[in-house]
Amino acid sequence: MRKIIASLDLGDATIKLVVGEIFRQKLNILACVDVPSRGIKNGFIINPESAIESLKDCLQKAEDNLGLKIKKVILSVPSFGSLYYLLEGSISLNNEEAITGNDIMSVLQASVYKKIPDGQEIVSILPSKFRLDDNEVVDNPLGMKALKLATKVVAITVPRQNVALTLKCLEKIDVKVVDIALNPLGDFYEFKDKVDSKAVGATINIGSSITEVAIFNRGILTNSEVINMGGINIDKDLSYVYKIRPEEARYIKEKIALADKNMASSNEAIFMENLNGEKVKINQYDASEIVSSRLEEILKLAKKQINLLTKKEISYIIIAGGTTEISEFKYLAEQIFKNVYVGDISEIGARNNKYSSAVGLIKYYDSRLRLRNKDFSIFSLEEQEELSGYKKININENSILGKIFGYFFDN
Repeated sequence: MRKIIASLDLGDATIKLVVGEIFRQKLNILACVDVPSRGIKNGFIINPESAIESLKDCLQKAEDNLGLKIKKVILSVPSFGSLYYLLEGSISLNNEEAITGNDIMSVLQASVYKKIPDGQEIVSILPSKFRLDDNEVVDNPLGMKALKLATKVVAITVPRQNVALTLKCLEKIDVKVVDIALNPLGDFYEFKDKVDSKAVGATINIGSSITEVAIFNRGILTNSEVINMGGINIDKDLSYVYKIRPEEARYIKEKIALADKNMASSNEAIFMENLNGEKVKINQYDASEIVSSRLEEILKLAKKQINLLTKKEISYIIIAGGTTEISEFKYLAEQIFKNVYVGDISEIGARNNKYSSAVGLIKYYDSRLRLRNKDFSIFSLEEQEELSGYKKININENSILGKIFGYFFDN
């Protein structure tokens, strides 16, 4: 069976949908699309009718590329209100039989059984280690033998209301959510090979309206926080100063300004008509000064938040999200942080950091599948055969477990 997974990320500016195939532990992008968001704020649906239309548009765009209907997705959600629990669980085994994926799932279930408060939805259960017979400690016990299997996990929850409406909207358009995970997990799994992922580190995702900061300890997500500030604040600054429309401000941010004002030129300029009908001259240095000032504020707030989230020494910082695509962002980040890595997606077909969460969550989900020795595809065997023979597949350059492996434990 081909391992084909679809990942959906609801952002304020755009909805992103990535479909990828894992082959020999490498991700190949089959479709990567985005459409303008409607009815969505801070990653949550606030107007179901508008949001459903945007979701339909996004799915249709990907389906046009693939030639197949997409009926299953993993869902990326923001970490608003997330809670983290360090829990333990154990189960008894038959020493005559090797440990199976179902045994691993059972011990994960045991670790959280009746330990999560009402109103909270589990979105991820992240095992740190497994212990066999209170003795041998292993990363993956699959295929081993023991009389007892125990584990320590970090269980992550969000308020049930954070995901309920999104699930309902997707259900209305016949799309099943097979897993839910927090955005930072996607950022980490997309770029973890670029840093010392066995150490303590942080991820920062600067999106359209929010910035998410998260802490990882030996690859386990242990804490996170959301800052209500993002790329849209830069647009508002430019709109206010130059009295121009938001779409013109985004153009200045993305095509003219630099994240590091020290690298900008006052000789490079364009003329625009403002809201008063007057022609205004916008030079690169002045625009970059506005952009870099706001970006510096966001990064310093993120740095402060990291210090509040953990007292451990930080060995690396990964910065991702669409706002990092502003020219020369790396140079500004290096002035504020040590050991910083600014995301650079390597997969052909998704080379923009706005896709980092969606792309990375496919890799995260694959790691959960491998832990359980399970195969999975959003397409049936017949659909996979059709996909293999379909000659118009396009790679578009622009274009609560988590239930670790399904929306319910028994999937």
